[in-house]
Amino acid sequence: MAEARLQKAGKRVSGIVKDPRGLLFLIMVAISLITQCINPRFFRITNIISILQQVSVMGMMTMGMVLLLLTGLSDLSIGMSMTLCGVCISQMISAFDNVPLAILVGVTVGALCGLLNGVIVAKTRCLPLIVTIGTSNFFAGLALVISQGRFLNFRGKFNFLRTRIFGVIPLTLFFMLAMVLIMAFIVRRTRFGRRCVTVGSNENAAYLAGINVDFYKIMAYVIMGIICGISSVVFVSRLDSIVADAGSSYSLNVLSAAIIGGVTFEGGRGTILGAVIGVLFIGVISNVMTILNINTYWQTALEGVVVVVAVIASNYSNIKRR
Repeated sequence: MAEARLQKAGKRVSGIVKDPRGLLFLIMVAISLITQCINPRFFRITNIISILQQVSVMGMMTMGMVLLLLTGLSDLSIGMSMTLCGVCISQMISAFDNVPLAILVGVTVGALCGLLNGVIVAKTRCLPLIVTIGTSNFFAGLALVISQGRFLNFRGKFNFLRTRIFGVIPLTLFFMLAMVLIMAFIVRRTRFGRRCVTVGSNENAAYLAGINVDFYKIMAYVIMGIICGISSVVFVSRLDSIVADAGSSYSLNVLSAAIIGGVTFEGGRGTILGAVIGVLFIGVISNVMTILNINTYWQTALEGVVVVVAVIASNYSNIKRR
């Protein structure tokens, strides 16, 4: 009886380790426990909330990236798209002092950025990574032209998301949670989500089945753009300011979080849960290095190493299949 239980437990552990999400989660837990032993501050509620708040914007944008990757697409312009949305929000606040109008303009600009990416990628059949590198520069240039390269301070006119529930939980966390639930529903429960996965799995088969491939590609980019606009609202409201290169690091971080979480470039494979674990993993690693007082320059190098190792570990099963 005892041996049977041990065998069952062993099979469960083996299943967790073989699952990219389970393995990544175990690595994250191990790193957290080691850090707690070195510095007991890690598991304090204030630090946990700080980690979640730091990854809230990245987490929201990663949900959009998952949809793109499942559709067989990718986007390296999202960081500058978010920045452009934030700069446009700043101009609306300065000109009209109207928060709802500023939010509407920011989200609309994000949708237009996504539409531009989608139309170019879908209609030209060019590589999404190359196209979005170009549009990233375009969005960055527009942000610089509009802001004149200045630091834009909202002076407390747009900080409504600084509210904390019960004085502890930041409102931004609910935005991230809502985005996770919405995207999980879209991917798993809607025809649109299932067809995006079909397009990503086999574009030719999807076309032969009568699916309008271009439409789903374009809409995936538009949704990503809308998410960039919403993320810019959260970003700007939390910091009460924006600068023209504020989102420069987000594109690669978001893509890394999704890939670490087991979402593949090949399309059609991956889950929202895996991407969430990927986001938390990057947040934990960044926080650990800060808590352990690792030199800022070394932090950048070590984050890169950890991301590469985590990607290899989370995609080990795919590597073996090849």
